[in-house]
This record gives sequence, structure tokens and C-alpha cells, in this order.
Amino acid sequence: MANITKKVSWSSRGDEGTPLLNGCEARRESSAGGAVFQIGRLSTVDLEEEMMSDEDSVRGRPKEIPHNEKLLSLKYESLDYDNIENQLFLEEERRMSYMGFRCLEISRWVVCGLIGFLTGLIACFIDIVVEQLAGIKYQVVKENIERFTEVGGLSISLILWAVLNSIIVMAGAIIVAFFEPIAAGSGIPQIKCYLNGVKIPRVVRLKTLVVKVCGVICSVVGGLAVGKEGPMIHSGAVVAAGVSQGRSTSLKRDFKIFEYFRRDTEKRDFVSAGAAAGVSAAFGAPVGGVLFSLEEGASFWNQMLTWRIFFASMISTFTLNFFLSIYHKNPGDLSNPGLINFGRFENDSVAYYLYEIPLFIAMGAIGGLLGALFNVLNYWLTIFRIRYVHRPCLQVMEAMLVAAVTATVSFTMIYFSDDCQPLGPEHTEEYPLQLFCADGEYNSMATAFFNTPERSVRSLFHNQPGSYNPLTLGVFTLTYFFLACWTYGLAVSAGVFIPSLLIGAAWGRLCGILLATISATGSIWADPGKYALIGAAAQLGGIVRMTLSLTVILVEATGNVTYGLPIMLVLMTAKIVGDYFVEGLYDIHIKLQSIPFLHWEAPATSHWLTAREVMSSPVTCLNKVEKVGTIVDTLSNTSTNHNGFPVVVQGAPSEEPAKLCGLILRSQLIVLLKHKVFVELARSRLSQRKLQLKDFRDAYPRFPPIQSIHVSQDERECMMDLSEFMTATPYTVPQDTSLPRVFKLVRALGLRHLVVVDDENRVVGLVTRKDLARYHLGKHGLEELQLAQT
Repeated sequence: MANITKKVSWSSRGDEGTPLLNGCEARRESSAGGAVFQIGRLSTVDLEEEMMSDEDSVRGRPKEIPHNEKLLSLKYESLDYDNIENQLFLEEERRMSYMGFRCLEISRWVVCGLIGFLTGLIACFIDIVVEQLAGIKYQVVKENIERFTEVGGLSISLILWAVLNSIIVMAGAIIVAFFEPIAAGSGIPQIKCYLNGVKIPRVVRLKTLVVKVCGVICSVVGGLAVGKEGPMIHSGAVVAAGVSQGRSTSLKRDFKIFEYFRRDTEKRDFVSAGAAAGVSAAFGAPVGGVLFSLEEGASFWNQMLTWRIFFASMISTFTLNFFLSIYHKNPGDLSNPGLINFGRFENDSVAYYLYEIPLFIAMGAIGGLLGALFNVLNYWLTIFRIRYVHRPCLQVMEAMLVAAVTATVSFTMIYFSDDCQPLGPEHTEEYPLQLFCADGEYNSMATAFFNTPERSVRSLFHNQPGSYNPLTLGVFTLTYFFLACWTYGLAVSAGVFIPSLLIGAAWGRLCGILLATISATGSIWADPGKYALIGAAAQLGGIVRMTLSLTVILVEATGNVTYGLPIMLVLMTAKIVGDYFVEGLYDIHIKLQSIPFLHWEAPATSHWLTAREVMSSPVTCLNKVEKVGTIVDTLSNTSTNHNGFPVVVQGAPSEEPAKLCGLILRSQLIVLLKHKVFVELARSRLSQRKLQLKDFRDAYPRFPPIQSIHVSQDERECMMDLSEFMTATPYTVPQDTSLPRVFKLVRALGLRHLVVVDDENRVVGLVTRKDLARYHLGKHGLEELQLAQT
């Protein structure tokens, strides 16, 4: 048998190896539904009890939340990416004409156009506000520094810079930590999980969008080592989730449009389009947006979806460029490449040569190593935050501390730098600082630190050779690397793309300078801007491990397809080297949140496991015609909190075991109870309106809890016929089906529940996302995660 272990280790305990399955032998337990097999039952860990015991034992010390990556959280539910094919759905589909389906397809294109338009508007708003506020801040600090440089007292300028940064970041951290914590970070891991089929609470709410937009403005203006691209992707996804439903549950406004799309399957496709539109608006890369949504986001894809997503991306880029051209008083000029302007590599003199390919590959390996180091440091820092910095007030204080330290480090680097460059007529610096340089010169270190990260990247790409000396680039790379690592994971809205590009561009330009120095003819081919681009790609690829989509994004953003091949080689090398040491940053944060994420394939050594070992049992089943009181009690049972129930029918002889005839969801049962669809009431009131799919769509996605449904004692004795509302043809597998085959069914079809039956079609178990996600390859072979009640 394969080497397989299950380990649970708290921060204060050592690892304990235990057998894989709790009771591998089949045990029969008598229940109301007859004898059922209880094989491989899941054991759970209650973190609440662990926390309470820790609090009682360590009074007076900082409260610690125990955390371990060997746990899988039970608080995350799955989305219903498989259509509920009950009688109501089939009747509606059969009544719809060909023209009706054509109108639905047109509606999908209209929704994608609206998603692109609104995402572009949000990107334009963020860009303009950041430009205005950052301009005011840097101008105030610049004038203050210039004044005190002459008369002395630059410490006042330092305090002013640190205080301004801290106040602005404090505003962004407060709205995130106290009002919408899900808006923290880039949002890409959360959207990636949503598209994978995991229901992340509040991830696509209107409130989340507002906090995300305001938070990222504060983060960038506050001088943190962050970017705008991740929040733009999240913002586009939230816009898509809202527009596609034709209503706002937060504002309690229903526009009575797009009602057909009020289900998880349709919303998932539109969220994919929103994520792509966000990438397109951020980088001016419509094709890159589509590939990003395919490579990093969407778990389910089809050909028509590709064209709709590309349409949304194009509309997003066009909208952003159109309104920015009006803002810059140059209407009609749509050449702006996007929210993040890297500038165009149009000079033929910076083309690469064949003998540079090995150098590029070596830079890719360096990017993979630095990316792995970044991810490992951020991993341990995030665990520390989970354990100790979990209170909102502490999160705000940490964000303010990082803002003040960033300003202090930046000021110190600028103050001690003697890298002075001539301020020629062609200079592109927005806020050149003279400081102790001679008249007509500016401090080169200030170009990197005293600016928004996007402008710093552009200057590293396009400034003339000789604009930076090697010491300036080396010191900047070292300090900004650790600042960016510390910043990612704060309770602020922030992305990691631009900081990664900035770090890579700095050490990449340094490589170009060193190559030109050691080679007699290096100045001809070792252009610093070219190597800055390669270094930026290597660093970002080493951190996030993207390949194809990132290649296209960088090619579109820089406007030169010549670099497609070297960028792809660099990204592939960075991914291979980085994956040898640790996972990508987004995958790390998904694992740290204990989310049941399903990868593309089942673990390689899992073929010997079968559905019998991985399924949950015993299963709570309902009869085809069930007593209302039984349904209410089943839904009210907080110890199980099941979301799917197999429906069984009794055989002709009453002593025969019940056999599977369908599957019904908790949300459906709640709607039926709310509308009191009881057999007795249907008989007594012949004029009662028949329940329609519209009633289920109106309740989607925030179905009321069972506690809000009032059922009288007399109604509890009534019966409910489930035959019209259940899925009469649920997906099933035999008990001996291998784990990879079960995994492929659930993953490819987006199933929420997969029923396990015996040879006589009797229910013996149920496979859900958590049953599959708890198996993964670890250092000791195939490992099983514990399920935690948190």
C-alpha cells in the first residue's frame, strides 16, 4: 500500500503520525433508513474549543489563534456549477423557442459589454484620483524638502512624509479591517477560488467593491509597496457578478432584467469576463486578460465564452482610454496602453541577439530563486499575522507602521545617496528632487522611491543608460524586496504585480549595467532597459508562477512583440525553479486560508483509493413524499448542516431498502417551505399558484436561513412532494470507483454532490468537494487533511 499519512500539528505540539482512515474496516450501524455502511468517516477538529483552552491557560499574554496548513476549513461551501435539471427547469427549456435562445445569447453579449464598460470606468476613476492625490502629496513633500535642504531641519520633512503616508494608509486600513475584511489584499486568490467552485463569503458584494476601490487608492497614494492590478481584477469580478443578475441585493433594487442568469453556472462565466476586463484595464492587454482568466482563474471554459470575454476586455480597455483621453484634454487619442503605463519599446536598437538567450534563462533562474525566497518569507509572515495580528485595531496599527517605515526607509535611501544625474530637457521624472546635488542635477534614488510604483517601473524601463549607478539599483532592490514582502498581506487593498515588476526591473537593469561594464562591446547590446524588462518578467514569474498569460500581458503592455520568445523562456525558467522550492504566492495564500481548492488533477499516487474510502457516510436521505416536520428538523440540525439530500423511494415490499431516485438542495427545500408547497394545501386550494423557477431565482443567492421560516405544528404534519423539484437524474458512481475518476467527475462537471451507490442503486455515501480536497501530496507521500470547525 502506498505511503500515506495524516498529521495534525498545532504551533505548540509536535507532529503525530496517525493512520489514514479512522476505522478502515466497514461497520454497520442501524438507522431509520436501514443498515448503512460507515466507512472512512471524517474526523473534525473544533478550533473554537482549542482557542478557549488557550485563552484560559495564558491570561495576560497576546491571544493566539492556532493555525496549521494541515487543516481544511468546513466553513466554505461549494457553488452549484451543475444545472439543477428538475421538472421546472426542463419544462422551461422545452417551452423556449430557437429565437428565445438567440435572445439569451444576445443578452450574454450585452452583459459582457456592460461589464467591460463599468470596469473601464472604475479603472479610470482609480487612475485619476490616484494621480491627483499622489501629485498633491509628493508636491507638498518636495517643496518641504527643498525648503529645509537650504536652512537645515530635514527631519521635519521626514516626519511630514511619514505622517502623511500613515494617515492616508490608516484611512484605507480602517475601512478594510472594520467594514469589509474580504477586500484586503489583491483579491486574486479569492476570485480564483470562486471560479474553482468555492463560495467565498461576501467576495462579490457591492460593499466589497466600494471598499476595494477606496482602499487601493489609499494604499497607492499612501506610498506602500503595492500596485493597482490585483484590486482591478477583483473589482471587475464584483461588477460582473452584480450586472449579470440585473439587481442589487445590497441596495434591495431589482431591475427585472437578466433573470435567467440568476444561478451559479451563468454567474461564474460572467465573473470570468469581469476578471479578464480588470486585467485588460490595468495593463491595456485584452488578449492577456483572456489568457489570465483561462490560466489563473476559470476552472471551466468553452469556445463562445472566449469570444465574450475578449469582447468585455476590449470594451474595458477602450472605455478607460477614451475617458482618460478626455481627462488629459486630448480627446480621440486612444493610444494610452492602460491603467499601468509601461511605455513602448519601439526602438530597434534594443532588440535582443541569439547569444543573449542563455543570459535571459539565467535571469529567469535568478527570478525563480528570489520569487521562492519572497514567497517563503511572506508565508511565515502571514502565519504570524493569523496567530497574533487578527484584531482589526492591530491590523490598522500594523498598516500604519509599514507606511511610516516605508517613508523612513525611502527618505534615508534618498538622503544618503550621492547618485546625481543631469536634469536634461528630455527627463521624464515627475517629481525630481535636487537635495544635495548641484544645480541642474537631480537625485537618482528619488526617481525610484519618490514616485508611484508604476512611474518608477517606467523610468527603469526607459531612462537613458547612465541614469542609475549600480549601487543605487542594488540598494533599492534589497530594500524594496523586503518592504514589498512585508506589505503583501496587510489589511489593505493591494496588488503584488507592480512591486514584483519594480524589484525585477531594478536588478534586471543592474545586470544590464554590469554586462556592459565587463564586456568591451557590451554597451552595444546590453541595453539597461531591455534587461530591466527581462528582470521584471523573471521576478513576477518567480512570485506568481504565471507563464502564457503574463507573456502576452507584458508584450501588449510594452507594445513590442519582439520580446515574446525571451519573456516566455524567462517565465518558464522562473516557474520551474520556483516550483522546486515552494508554490506560487496565490496558491500559498489559498492554502493558508484552509480553502478546499480542487486542482486540475487528483494526487498522482491516489489510484488505490476508492469512493468507499473518501465518501462521507452515513447520508441523510429524504423520501420522495416527505413529512414537513422531518424536513424542518433535518434542515435545523446544526450538527450536520448538510446542503444536499439524496431522495429515495421505497420498493413495493415495504421491507425492501429504499433506492435513489433524485437529489434536492437545502436552498430548494427552504424555498418550498417558505411558499408552503404542501400536498394538503395543494388539494384544498385548487386555485393556488404553481411554484415556478422565478420563485427560486428571486430567492437567489441569499436564501433565507431555516430559522426564519415559520412552520406551525399543524403544518409539520403535512406532506411535501419533492418529485417536481428534485434533480431526477443525479450523477452517481459505484463504491469501487477510483479516487482519480471521482475527482475528474466532480472537477470537470463542477458538481457539488456526487452520490455513491451500491449494486442495487441504494445510497451508501456522498462525495463533496471537501472529501476530495483533503487528499494531497506532501513530503511523506499522500496525506489527508483534518477538517476544522472554523
